[in-house]
Parts: sequence; C-alpha cells; structure tokens
Amino acid sequence: MAGPLAGVRVLDLTTTLMGPYATQTLAEMGAEVVKVEPPEGDIVRRIGPARNAGMGPIFLNTNRGKRSLVLDLKRPEGREAALRLAARSDVLVYSLRPHSMERLGLGYETVARVNPRLVYAGVYGYAQEGPYAARPAYDDLLQGATGVAALNARIGDGTPRYVPLGLVDRIVGLAASGAISAALLYRERTGVGQRVDVPMFETMLPFVLGDHMGGLAFDPPLDAGGYARMLSPGRRPYRTRDGWICAVVYTDKHWRSFCAGLGMADLVSTDPRFADHGARIAHIDEILAMVSEIMAQRDTAEWMEFFEKADIPAMPVNDLADLLDDPHLRETGFFEMEEHPTEGRLRRTGIGPRWSASPAGERGPAPVLGADGAEVLREAGYEEAEIRRLAELGVTRLPKTGE
Repeated sequence: MAGPLAGVRVLDLTTTLMGPYATQTLAEMGAEVVKVEPPEGDIVRRIGPARNAGMGPIFLNTNRGKRSLVLDLKRPEGREAALRLAARSDVLVYSLRPHSMERLGLGYETVARVNPRLVYAGVYGYAQEGPYAARPAYDDLLQGATGVAALNARIGDGTPRYVPLGLVDRIVGLAASGAISAALLYRERTGVGQRVDVPMFETMLPFVLGDHMGGLAFDPPLDAGGYARMLSPGRRPYRTRDGWICAVVYTDKHWRSFCAGLGMADLVSTDPRFADHGARIAHIDEILAMVSEIMAQRDTAEWMEFFEKADIPAMPVNDLADLLDDPHLRETGFFEMEEHPTEGRLRRTGIGPRWSASPAGERGPAPVLGADGAEVLREAGYEEAEIRRLAELGVTRLPKTGE
C-alpha cells in the first residue's frame, strides 16, 4: 500500500477501540499492520449487526488495512512469537496496562533488547507516576473523569451524561498515531527507538480544558471555569418552521450581515450587547434566545438560502442515514464501496487527510479472525511444521477452509 508511512511495519497488540483506531490510522497512512488477537478475537468483533459472527460494523470500520494473527500471549510460545515479530517491526502498539505487559514478559526493556530501533507505544488509562496508574480505563470512565459528563449536566437537566460517541477513545487514538509518527521521524534522524506513552486521562484533559479552563487558568482563580458560549442552554440547533438548522452568527461581519438581512441594521450599533464579540459572549444567553425566536419564523430551506447569501456559516441537522446522500460527500466520493471476501458488499468511510506527494493507495478490508496467521508467522521465520504445532497447542488459530 502507498502512503507516507509505506514500508513501516506495525505490530498491533491492541483491542476494543482506542488502540485499533490508532493503528487503522497508521494503516491508512500506508503502514503494514499485523493485528494480534487473542484466541476468542477482539471483543469489538461481536458488537452490532453482522452477516457473519465476529464481523460487526465497529470492527469492520476500525481495523481496515490490517492482517489478523491469533496468538495466546499468555503461553510461552505465544510470547516467543510476539518477540520474533517485534524483532522485525518498526512499531509495537499495545493497550493493556503497562504492568500487564510486564507480566506477559513483553515490557519495554525486554522488547527493546530484541529490537533497539523499535517504537514501543502504549495507549492506556493513566500516567504511571500517579495513584491511578493500575486502574482500568474505558471511554465512559474517562468522559466522567475529564469533566465531559459534568459539562453535559451543566447544559442539560443537571444529570451527568456521556457524549454518544467513543469520544475519548478516538481522540486519544488520533493523538497516539501522531505521537508514533513523531517517534518514527526521530528514529529516522537519530537511529534511536524509544518508548512512547499515551495515557487517556492526561491526553484528553488538554482537549477539554483548552475550552473550559476559563478563570481557573489564573492563580488565584477568577471564576469556576467554563466557556460561557459553549455552556449556554441556547447553544443548540435552531428550530425552524419545518425542522432544524445549525447556524453560527459569530463575527462582527456575521452580525452586520444577519441584522441587515432582517431589516435590523441599526441593532449592532445601538444595542451595547451586540457591540463586539466580548459583549455578545457576556450576554450570550439573551442573544441566543433572541436568535431562536427569529429562526422559528421561516422554513429551513429559506434560512439556508438566507445564510448562503449573507455568507454566514450554516448546515442542516443530518441524521445518520442523511449522510449517505449528502451532496458534498457524494461529490467528493467520501463513501466507498468494497467487496469484502466474506462479508460481501460493504460501505466504508474515506480518509480525511490527503497527501499530494505520497497519496494513500488501495486499502484492504478488515480481516477475518486469524486469516493471515500462517503467512505472518512464515514471514517471521516459522517453518510449516512449527506453525501447525502452534495451532495444535491452541497458541494460534488457522482459518478453516471457506473462512
């Protein structure tokens, strides 16, 4: 596969969402990714509707472009195979807690002895210097720990709620792919591999607090934190006469255009609440309430035309199914169709970033459990008899005929 990371070999020891999303991102940039799964497979294989067991949509959309190898890392033979694979890899990514990797005999010092140039990257819950080091971590827990659930309570009925996305998993996964790429660049310049740690808690906090640190940025604090505009109860899609619309009347230019188009050109110059951006933020609840009343007076299509002419940012409120027929996504070819070898015709999302000098090539589909095991083990130097022996011991799994 082409792409800016073409030729980079990644040994993926991650499961669920965060780690696999990071390694899929690397695969989409051209890296060769070998996904090592336990004998029962990644748990995400079993989430959502599926044509065949173990091939659910979240797995299919988080493991594209990878090859699957089953290894029982709790067995000495599985550990030995992982080390042999690490010796020929550029990157190893894991999502267990670091002490679990040590217990498996796959800690950094051990792996670095077989491959000093390796980028050894961990994506897990908490920085290892603090008292949370050994705690397990999931997206829901981290949405709570980093303040996301509490922020939702402030804009709702007072009940903390999670965002209905694997928000932390995907943000930290992207951060991990960036950190790994940076470590690869460092290695190219120096020849030195290294350990890279990407804890969820500490990686997500700047994402949240960058918006909501507020007066807590000062010592002593100037307020209790929080960005007023984002926490305003009026910051939500506007109800129109026949539906909903998203619009952001934000800059001074936007407000002049908005008011002029409504026949209220003098409002910006005569009402001190609209004088500038700071004044509008200070009165954001009143202003958004006023806009809500105005928006309810016209149809969505009328408003879209109005905002287009006024050069004010606006977009429709899409449901999930609406995205499949979005004219922009249709024109850019964002949704691609693939013929999966076992799952038939599938729809998949495109890649957001584009590279002019090293464009990504054709992406392979998400793999059937263990589909590439024999091939990967051969590449690591295993003979056919050794591969069959590992399968007989239950250390690996070879696909049956027809899988």
